[in-house]
Amino acid sequence: MVDILHRIGVRTPDPTTAYEALTTVDGLAGWWTDDTTGSPEVGGVLEFRFPPGGFDMEVVELRPSERVVWRVVDGPPEWVGTTVEWDLRQDGDWTIVLFAHRGWREPVEFMHHCGTKWGSYLLSLKSLVETGEGAPSPRDVRISDWH
Repeated sequence: MVDILHRIGVRTPDPTTAYEALTTVDGLAGWWTDDTTGSPEVGGVLEFRFPPGGFDMEVVELRPSERVVWRVVDGPPEWVGTTVEWDLRQDGDWTIVLFAHRGWREPVEFMHHCGTKWGSYLLSLKSLVETGEGAPSPRDVRISDWH
């Protein structure tokens, strides 16, 4: 198993705004994809749609302002069964976001693509929290025909 790992710092006095951007439909639509629907509570399923397809994530864990965990229940075969984890902590004026997309069976080319896209979306999350405006799909940085 292999994982995609990223770390960003978001300039904000506490992790509340970042946590809300990860746990509300409006927040998620503000940085990941405009086409976000579903139930953001534990046991609920969030549905994320992009021009080439989409993902359904079961919300597995929520610890306010600390941790968010999703399990991929539908989408590309490489994603199904993987988990997406967000750990938040405050460090001075920064909220540190540790991101992990865990459980890839092997580092296929699509994983390389997704690692780059996750990085760009994390910068969109940072922008949303710091400025109020993210760059969600379809206004994100396009890196290939996979988007």
